[in-house]
Amino acid sequence: MTRLPEIEYRLLTALEAGTALPVAALVEKTGLDQSAVTAAASTLAERGFVQVAEEVCEELSLTDAGRAAVAAGLPERVALAAIASTGGKVPLAGLPALLRKEDVRSEVKWLLRKGWCSRVKVGAVSDDLVLKERGLTALEDKWPDEKLVERLAALGPATTQELAAAGLDVKPALELLRGRTDIVRHRRRVRRSAALTDKGRELVAAGIEPAAEVTQLTPELIASGKWREVTLKKYDVTLGVARRYPGKAHPLQRAIQETRRAFLEMGFEETASATVETAFWNFDALFQPQDHPAREMQDTFYLAEPRFGTLPDPDLVARVGRTHEDGGDTGSTGWRYKWDVELARRLVLRTHTTATTIRAVAADPDPPRKVFSIGKVFRRENVDATHLPEFIQIDGIIIDEGASLAALFGTLSEFYLRMGAREVRFRPSFFPYTEPSAEAFAFIEGLGWVELCGCGVFRPEVTRPLGCKVPVIAWGGGLERVALLRFGLDDIRKLYWADINWLRETRLCR
Repeated sequence: MTRLPEIEYRLLTALEAGTALPVAALVEKTGLDQSAVTAAASTLAERGFVQVAEEVCEELSLTDAGRAAVAAGLPERVALAAIASTGGKVPLAGLPALLRKEDVRSEVKWLLRKGWCSRVKVGAVSDDLVLKERGLTALEDKWPDEKLVERLAALGPATTQELAAAGLDVKPALELLRGRTDIVRHRRRVRRSAALTDKGRELVAAGIEPAAEVTQLTPELIASGKWREVTLKKYDVTLGVARRYPGKAHPLQRAIQETRRAFLEMGFEETASATVETAFWNFDALFQPQDHPAREMQDTFYLAEPRFGTLPDPDLVARVGRTHEDGGDTGSTGWRYKWDVELARRLVLRTHTTATTIRAVAADPDPPRKVFSIGKVFRRENVDATHLPEFIQIDGIIIDEGASLAALFGTLSEFYLRMGAREVRFRPSFFPYTEPSAEAFAFIEGLGWVELCGCGVFRPEVTRPLGCKVPVIAWGGGLERVALLRFGLDDIRKLYWADINWLRETRLCR
């Protein structure tokens, strides 16, 4: 008869039937907590009595929005039924009234992505959403993603294997739910199971019994002589312990600090300015025409009160105005319209921190200078995995006689490689204030090649009115996209969700 510590005795007795049991089942059979079962299984495995198997799986669970979607239906499902009730066609501008909600961008996005509706041009400025054959079929039965969400509501958190065993077609469901982390939360789990080895079965067959086990040799045990009857528990310092979650900076704050450190180490100086900016610095000083679509109310947040701000030196304002009208002293023909100083005084929530770096050029245009800024910007953006209406932007400029597109690409490649990119690519683009212009891209798992920033060489129409006579290379991009690289994410919205589990488990370094 072999005497074993109480925990090991219970575990071997629970495994006596011979079949492998998951840790959760062993916890229930032994009455022990999970850490005790895991530790005992590891100890017995080292001695050859138990075999421990590990399976890495993906666990899915619903967010609050996901549970709401189960109750009311996914947004596109609700919209599909509403459009069908109108005869299968609705003006895009009339969809908010039909659904009785102001923002219907999510509904439109998923109706088109799933192929339930098509967007048909009607006239010069209006579109219709028209139900397609696929949408009519979808009215008759729910799609795999909807069935998966409903099953999660019934089961609670479940692995993909458990969902497949429940009869769900998991692969197409997950493909449809890609990017919808606001509805379904994904977590990596390791499931462990234990089974008796041949040596373990022989031990159990020969007979085992529990022995009193103590963790400390007390004076009472020594005085009474009972120390001879107990088993002192052995400590294994290599065993896993319960996780501890010490306080740490928010991942987005860490990305800001690492970005700042990277540029400072590259020899840049930091500058800053207010988030409320005049249209002069936000648009006009960057040679953006006053009739440019980006300056319309649907793209920019203008202040209602106060409406106007103070402009800088009148001579500077006059030079910028002349450049817009006829090119001024830059050699350009300008935009050929009558520039309105009152429009330049309008106050806006800045749409880019280029308004900050262009102020730095105006304040000191003499080379050599390397300046960067990090700050909040505001745009009327559709919210998705890579866009937010309020986000943090990184801007930078280099003022130097030798500044070139090659220097720009080299600087940006060095920065993004430091922040976790494996490769940085560039492709030509267009911006009103740079020529030539380009966009930088990096590959992000789950999203593909994602634009990180726009960049280029400031046009003479931008720099000459500010007193700068040498080339200026510039760039601007979202810091949240840098955080995607830094923390291996595929959705920038996760940076702002109060997901305590993700915040606890995010590593300080990769």
